Amino acid sequence: MDERRQHPRHTNLHQLEAFDANSNVRLGRVADLSETGFMLFSEQQIAVDSLWQIRLCLATPLNGIQELQLGADCLWSRPGADGSHAWAGFQIIDLSEAQEQLLREWLKHL
Repeated sequence: MDERRQHPRHTNLHQLEAFDANSNVRLGRVADLSETGFMLFSEQQIAVDSLWQIRLCLATPLNGIQELQLGADCLWSRPGADGSHAWAGFQIIDLSEAQEQLLREWLKHL
């Protein structure tokens, strides 16, 4: 497979959930995370090319950090093998400098 990612993905070993920051609706669980994006396992199909304000929340704080806020674009979405779940890939498109530093801290420990 042609690997085109600029940043390594980190498999999420912690319970990291994604929420729509505007409605507080749970979108799903983050399967892997990098400095530029993440893959989501969800109970719902996410529309491709949809833009989101997302809160990523850890069940247990990691180095005192429990939540990140970012803007993301859904680049792809596929139904899961069981037919009742879905996978989606997001590119991070909006992240403040402070949130970027927190993301880097998380990535050191995933």
